[in-house]
Amino acid sequence: MFEKYKIRVSKRALLFTAGALWSVAGERVLTLGYKDLIGNTENIWGYLVVSMVVFYMFLRFVFSKMVAKHTTRIMSSVLVDHCMFSFFDLKGYVVMFFMIAGGITLRKAQIINPIYLGTFYLGLGSALSVAAIMFLASVLNFEKLKIKYVK
Repeated sequence: MFEKYKIRVSKRALLFTAGALWSVAGERVLTLGYKDLIGNTENIWGYLVVSMVVFYMFLRFVFSKMVAKHTTRIMSSVLVDHCMFSFFDLKGYVVMFFMIAGGITLRKAQIINPIYLGTFYLGLGSALSVAAIMFLASVLNFEKLKIKYVK
């Protein structure tokens, strides 16, 4: 019944959708982090160094692997058109849900100093933004990716 209502898109559009989603998420988290940090301290340099460490850790150990995994899954699929929301598998959506819920809970509970939360969010938001760029770069390099994943 729902099959005829699914929005179907190409692999390239699916990669673009993932990049667009992550760019919105990255911008939102960066904005929250910036407001928390700038609004609560005058000397941000030490916090920026910590943000860079958070950025590196999330990009290196989480988001770059996620981008590679989902790009490989999409490009290796035998389907021509995909559901517009299938850029992640179920596990990816579950992780995203808990990250969003955890972030909202931490902010609303106000148990962490906004300076520290802002520092963390700057690093996380930057890593999300770079992940978005990686997805969008795969859109631009789509023809090379097709060759790489041809079976």
